[in-house]
Amino acid sequence: MKALIARSYGPLEDLDFADLPTPVAGPGQLLVRLEATSLNAVDKVLVTGAMREAMPVRHPFVPGVDVSGGVEAVGEGVTRFSVGDAVIAWNSVTAGALAEYIVIDDAPSVALRPAALTPAQGAALSTGALTAAALLDAVRAPRSGSVLIVGAAGGVGSFTVQLARQSGLTVLATGRADDEDFLRGLGAQYVLDYQAVDIAEETHRLVAGGVDTVIDLANAGPALAATAAAAKAGGQLVSPLGGPSAFERGVTAVYTGTRTPQGRLEELAGQAAEGRLRVEIDSDYPFGQADRALVAFASQHIRGKVTVTF
Repeated sequence: MKALIARSYGPLEDLDFADLPTPVAGPGQLLVRLEATSLNAVDKVLVTGAMREAMPVRHPFVPGVDVSGGVEAVGEGVTRFSVGDAVIAWNSVTAGALAEYIVIDDAPSVALRPAALTPAQGAALSTGALTAAALLDAVRAPRSGSVLIVGAAGGVGSFTVQLARQSGLTVLATGRADDEDFLRGLGAQYVLDYQAVDIAEETHRLVAGGVDTVIDLANAGPALAATAAAAKAGGQLVSPLGGPSAFERGVTAVYTGTRTPQGRLEELAGQAAEGRLRVEIDSDYPFGQADRALVAFASQHIRGKVTVTF
C-alpha cells in the first residue's frame, strides 16, 4: 500500500511516499480502507519529534490520527462492525491514517459514519469534536456562565465554540479580524481580534470581572498566564496543552486531551449528520499531495479542518 512516511525525526518537508505492507486485522481489530483523513497539530509533533520523550514513535512512521473509510476485514471477536461498513475513528498517537489502509482497535474511539456525512466530514469530526467535548467536560461554569475560547477558528476551536453555545454558555472567541463572520456563524456572541486588542483587557471590558472559564487552545506553559488573566477571580483555565497548576487571583487550571467515552463519537456524528454540529473544512487535498497538505497546515492560518481525500 502507499503511505506517507517519516523515515526519521525531522521537518515536515522531509516526508515522502513509500510502499509498505498492507496490515492485517488481528483479534479485536478492523482493517479499514481509507477514504479520508484530517490533519492535526499532533501530526507535526510526532513527525518532528518535538515531544519525542513523552510521545516516541517508531520509524518509518505514518502520521494521521483521524480515520474515515470502509471496513475491509474484521478480526476475531469483532461483532459491532462488518465488512463494508463506513466508519470513523480517532486512532490516538498510534497514528497511521495517511496510508491507503490502517488497522484500528474495535473500541469506543470507532463509530459508524452516518450516510449524511461525506468521508471528509467524517474525518474532520473525530479529533476536533472529541477534544472539544472533553474540554467542555472540564468546565465548571454555570449553564448561564461565560467562556473565552482562545484559538477559536481552528479545528478544535470551531467545535468548542459550537458545543459551548449548545450548553448555554456566553461565548467570547478570539480570532483575526477577518474571522469574525466565521466565528459568529458558529455561535460566538463576541469576537476578539487578538492582533488588535489585549485579550484580557477586552474580556474584562465585555464581561465585568472576567469570564468564568478560559479555554486556551493556542498557548502552553507560562504563556497561559496572559489569557488566564481574562478569567474572573477564582475562575478557571482549561487547556489541552499543559502549563502551571494555578495562576494569579486564584485562577485554577485543568489540562485534558481527547477522550473517547462510550457512545460519544456516535453522538457527535449524529449531531453533525442532523446539521446541529457544523463540520468546517478549510481545504481538502488529494492523497498524492498529503505532504504538501501537512506543510501548509502547519504554516497557514486555518479555519476549521484540513482534510486529505483518497
